[in-house]
Amino acid sequence: MFNLSQKLVNWYLIPMVVRIRFGKGSKLGRKRQKDKRLALVLAALLPPSALAAAVLALWSIAADLNWTNSFAIPSGIFSHWQVWLGAAVALQLCARALNRYGKSGDPAAS
Repeated sequence: MFNLSQKLVNWYLIPMVVRIRFGKGSKLGRKRQKDKRLALVLAALLPPSALAAAVLALWSIAADLNWTNSFAIPSGIFSHWQVWLGAAVALQLCARALNRYGKSGDPAAS
């Protein structure tokens, strides 16, 4: 009887192996990682297009000031420098937002 009561008191000295099996993760988590990678790719491609739009805006301003012969687009909405400058700013802001989304939750980025 003493042996049984001693085992009941000292049960915590017996080594125990616990195995925890984690699944592959939810599909949502994997999809979010793919979305973040795609956002980083787009964020890398947008600044050169923003630069091109800014160059077109400067060219349009130079054409309005008669510093150059003429602008490539003579009429329509894209013949105005304000449109090109607004597009450049919008593209740069989108690149920044996509970059922040793509790097969110990344411990190496902070």
